[in-house]
Amino acid sequence: MTREALTTETAPPVTRALCCHCKRWTYAAVEVGYIERASGPGVVLWGCPSHAMAMIPRPMPGELERGA
Repeated sequence: MTREALTTETAPPVTRALCCHCKRWTYAAVEVGYIERASGPGVVLWGCPSHAMAMIPRPMPGELERGA
């Protein structure tokens, strides 16, 4: 964590997401993967902290592009 993160006036945005493993809502969501779609933007997969470490890693945005 940086000094600026601790001393700024604004708080970081709260990320609330559905865990793709247990299907429960969590406020401490961890990005565990990304699914690229042919039409429209891709979909980010989120996991709760207890399941995120046990999940198989998936590609993140930009890792599937050619030349990356």
